[in-house]
Order: sequence, then structure tokens, then C-alpha cells
Amino acid sequence: MPCIIPEGYSPVLSVYETQRAIEFIKQSFQKNLGSALNLKRVSAPLFVPADSGLNDDLSGRERPVGFDVPAVAGCECQVVQSLAKWKRWALRQYNFFPGKGLYTDMNAIRRDEDTLDNLHSVYVDQWDWEKAILREERTVGYLQDTVRRIVSAICMTADELEWEFGRIHSKLDRGVFFITSQELEDRYPDLTPGERENAITREHGTVFLMQIGKTLRSGKPHDGRAPDYDDWELNGDILFYNDVLKRAFEISSMGIRVSPESLDRQLTLSGKDERRSLPYHKALLAGELPYSIGGGIGQSRLCMLLLGCAHIGEVQCGVWDTETREMCAKAGINLL
Repeated sequence: MPCIIPEGYSPVLSVYETQRAIEFIKQSFQKNLGSALNLKRVSAPLFVPADSGLNDDLSGRERPVGFDVPAVAGCECQVVQSLAKWKRWALRQYNFFPGKGLYTDMNAIRRDEDTLDNLHSVYVDQWDWEKAILREERTVGYLQDTVRRIVSAICMTADELEWEFGRIHSKLDRGVFFITSQELEDRYPDLTPGERENAITREHGTVFLMQIGKTLRSGKPHDGRAPDYDDWELNGDILFYNDVLKRAFEISSMGIRVSPESLDRQLTLSGKDERRSLPYHKALLAGELPYSIGGGIGQSRLCMLLLGCAHIGEVQCGVWDTETREMCAKAGINLL
């Protein structure tokens, strides 16, 4: 949808104070997330070889930004679209054992973003995290406990931000309402997926929408998910109700990762069997990678939510069309 300016909106903080607050949020949340999930920070790549199978193809239609490396004969690389697959590979390479995990800063370019609006940008920054688990922990209960820990870390960061800046008052619901994508479709059969998310978050505040990627009884999935990182039965999105924009606000896509069995099934269901020959997929199908849970948490999204911003361009540098820049300037909204 196009950019919207909420009626009566004005930024709570000045541009300078906003930069201070962004720094505070990022430092605080990293600490809280690491403590909540037992994660350690690691270094991560900005790009990966195109033939490694490590890049995330998201819903399958987005084109990664690619380039050649003349100094390495025949090497074609891609800027990562997320680190969903790389992180699981890294758990093994960095010797993480069950119960321990990693997080890292991820910066991506998603040039095929459908619409550049209040929430979407060509530039994506997030905390990518991954944690090694035992096979017997691949359960809905373990997934839901992890979600509650992440939401607790977000709310704790909101409290610390309010203590530090005073004028910031985030209206976040600490209690999480869990619902599957099929249950949501059954509840609102005449609404679009986005309208369903708006309705359920308006009612419950904080929602974890589960089982995204699988085909629903309507014949369509709630949303697209690549077949080779999340188990479609054990994944979901963390959604908050955004009181400024009056709509659902996705902070994180996450889930328990595919087992060899679920990867085998999902590759066939999605018509992606050719990926079986890629190094990452071969290792996973052979059971050579650890069982894990992981996700991405939007850095600019979290800053935008906690600071009560109306446009993501208030907290990150981006490229915007002329109409959007003129609308925001007229409303006193400074796009970085």
C-alpha cells in the first residue's frame, strides 16, 4: 500500500535524539536477547557464493543482487537476502552445542520489494539468530517458549528506553496470543491475509501467527516461505499491534528449522527438488547439520515500533520516491 501519514502525527524525538535512541535500543536489545536465549555474537558474511545454496530466496520470487569476483576465477557472489541458512551452517563451523546459539547483524538489499511504504524498504537490517537444539525439542511447546522469551526481551528494552528518555511510552502487550494460519483463515474467511493480521492483533495486541508457508484449505498459503529453512509446521511471525499506524506490525519471522525429513517433503511440495544437489542441502539431507531454531528480528522495525515512528525512513537511510518524500516533508517527518 502507499505511504500514509497518520492524522495528527508528529515525531516524539528530534532527529538528533532519535539517533541516540536508536543506539540505545540496539545495545539494550542485543543484551536482552542474548540473555533470554543464551546467544553469543558472531561475525557474518555480507555476501555468499551463488552456487553454495546458502542464500535465502525468501518467497522464491525475489532476485538477489549479484556480482562477479575477478580475483577468484569463475566466482559469482550474491548479497545475502537473509542469513537463515548460513546461520545453521555456522552453528556447526563455530562448534555451538545444543542449548547455545549465535546472533549477528545482517544487512541485505532486497531490490524486488513490491512497495516502498511506511514499513518496507530496499535496505533490510536485522538481528539474525540461530540456536542449536536437540531433536526432541522440535516441538510446538519449545517454539512457543522461545517466542515468549523474545517478546519479554522486547518489552524489557521498551521499559529501559522509557526510563532513559522519559517521553517514550510504548504500548506493548507482554502476553502472546498463539494462532495458526489455518485457524486465522477460518476465523476471518472473507478477509485477505493482511486484513486478518490487522484484525487479530487489534483484538489481542501481541500475536504469534504459526504455520506459515503450508497450503491452507482455501488452496493458498497465508504467506510465502522458502522450503529449505523453516519447518512449515513449526514456524511463525511475531506480530504487534502498531498503535501509530493502526495495523499489524511484523517484528520477526522465525521457526524451528527443517529436519532431513521435512526438508525432503517441502522441496517436493514446492517443486524445488533441483536444490538437493547444492552443498548446503546435501549436508542437511544427510543429517550433517545440527537441529536448530532461529529467526530474524528487524532492527529498524523494532526501533520504529518502540519510538512510535510512522515511517521506517525515520530510523534508517533509504531510497524513496518523490511523492513519499514530499508527503513526509509536508507532515514534518524527516526521512534519513
